[in-house]
Amino acid sequence: MLLGLRRHLRPVAGGPWRPDARPAGFPGRRRGAGFEAVDVRPYSDGDDLRHLDRNVTARTGVPHVRSYREERGATVVLVADLRRAMFWGTRRALRSVAAVEALALCGWRAVEAGGRVGLYAFGGGEDRYAPPRGRVSGMAAIAGGLAEAHGRALAAGASPAPDPDPDLGAALEAAGGLAPLGATLVLATALDDPGPDFPRLAEALARIGRLRVVLVRDAFQIAPPPGRYPYLAADGRRRWAEVGARAPGAEVGARAPGSEVGARAPGIEVGARAPRADADRSALERLGVPVLGLDGRDDPETMARAWDRFDGPVR
Repeated sequence: MLLGLRRHLRPVAGGPWRPDARPAGFPGRRRGAGFEAVDVRPYSDGDDLRHLDRNVTARTGVPHVRSYREERGATVVLVADLRRAMFWGTRRALRSVAAVEALALCGWRAVEAGGRVGLYAFGGGEDRYAPPRGRVSGMAAIAGGLAEAHGRALAAGASPAPDPDPDLGAALEAAGGLAPLGATLVLATALDDPGPDFPRLAEALARIGRLRVVLVRDAFQIAPPPGRYPYLAADGRRRWAEVGARAPGAEVGARAPGSEVGARAPGIEVGARAPRADADRSALERLGVPVLGLDGRDDPETMARAWDRFDGPVR
């Protein structure tokens, strides 16, 4: 399914995709950091002395030079939040499925623009990292990794004693440490349990242009119908949460204080109500983080149009 999402991308009107070029055939500034190192080898007569690698030369005692090639596109690392809180949804798809689809579309866009795509998926007790790769074959492997990580996280969440999930800040720090220098992290999440360090890390990454967030919401979060809803608490007990006006004569029972359902989901402890998705988005944007808001009801074609408005057409 993730491979088929490529067909939803739309090229620039009036011509085929031409990575890193402007219309009418005039060359433009290429995307990416400029040059990337590809090889270190012993010095030979005629090599440019400006490319001497001081570290390798000092370590070996033999002059070495580093070879470079032009970086033709941006490097993107897709960061998938696959914790248990993502595996619920009331319309069309689970939030986790919508997040994976949005990341796959982002990856295909980057590859079509001549860039490279990597993957960091967390949740389900086992993190998965795949270094950035280019071309269609590389993105196909990343799409397979996304699907495999989603399946493992889903199975792990259904086990009787699942491993505890990390908070979002810890996962973002791990992804930033693994990603190559200059890569952009594209995080798809619903911002459940961000952790105390998340705002600081998000602001630091956004300041150097290395973080973008796909904020996935469910229809129940956006406009929950009034009523009383059962949910399974973390201690395994069934509890009730009230949304909107209480029905006449309804007994709240064991409802925890502040447990109105906002951005939380059945199957996890509600406790104190989490911020609504629009408040989460405003908080991220105040930190300087670009945010693409998506609804779990959106089909891939709608998501592709949202990426076009967010990034512009694929070039």
